Amino acid sequence: MIPNPPTMTVPLRTDEHGAIRVGNTRVLLELVIHAYYMGETPEGIVDSYPSLTTADVYAVIGYYLANRDEIDDYVRQRDAQADQILRDMEANMTPEARALRTRLRAYQEQQKASK
Repeated sequence: MIPNPPTMTVPLRTDEHGAIRVGNTRVLLELVIHAYYMGETPEGIVDSYPSLTTADVYAVIGYYLANRDEIDDYVRQRDAQADQILRDMEANMTPEARALRTRLRAYQEQQKASK
């Protein structure tokens, strides 16, 4: 038996823009949560984001599981913000940039079809 179980600090911090990041890294909380939802293991998440530690990812997932509603709300807000930024960027694209994007998407579709 552990006589005095240690308390654990969850390695999350809010940056100057209001985004929650994991540990002392630039990795966003929502990236870890999305990876977890896609079935990625904590070790697999660390493989994808090598600046993270396995202990930090386990702690963040544990915190998420204990605070699911609050974190899901935060992730939904961040996803909505990202979608709005993307829409704003697309609305301000030059005709040349739109044409390039169309060609790139067509190329990507060709690559997928040839596999």
